[in-house]
Amino acid sequence: MPAPRIGSLDSLPVPEHPELVAPSVAAALAGWPHVDELGVVEIDPAVADTAAMSEAYDLPLGVGANCVVVSGRRGGEERVAACVVRADTRADVNNLVKRSLDVRKASFLAMDRAVEESGMEYGGITPVGLPPAWRVLVDAACLDIEVAVIGSGVRRSKLLIPGRRLGDLPGAEVVEGLGR
Repeated sequence: MPAPRIGSLDSLPVPEHPELVAPSVAAALAGWPHVDELGVVEIDPAVADTAAMSEAYDLPLGVGANCVVVSGRRGGEERVAACVVRADTRADVNNLVKRSLDVRKASFLAMDRAVEESGMEYGGITPVGLPPAWRVLVDAACLDIEVAVIGSGVRRSKLLIPGRRLGDLPGAEVVEGLGR
């Protein structure tokens, strides 16, 4: 299957361009059975943030899927999750994420920790290739995006993935209503 295209972004096959993704992302995708359905696009790192990228490349926010990292504690144990929601929504951290993690309070993981522990760049964190201890919660609405634009682990590129495949990512848990 050819790599996806969206708007003016023509993608390249991920297996042929591992230099365009973070090393942990390339490693995670190397054995993934659906990798041939993904594409990678090189972008200007100055517009890697969702709103700026959508404007620069004339993409609707609804095709983006953002990944935010959240943590909470229960009984002295820290629980971390990467939450994937449509870019035109926000993760329901104070309600659904908190309940999913079974913690009293959930908050965004500090940027420096998220970057260090994921091995990815801020603005490029993706649900692919994260630390195994982290849960990956995917909003069910993301599965309906024809071609979703997600991080690649670095700011200078994005992955294009059929939305339905977000639920097939290693460790993914599909959660109804995660994005609000």
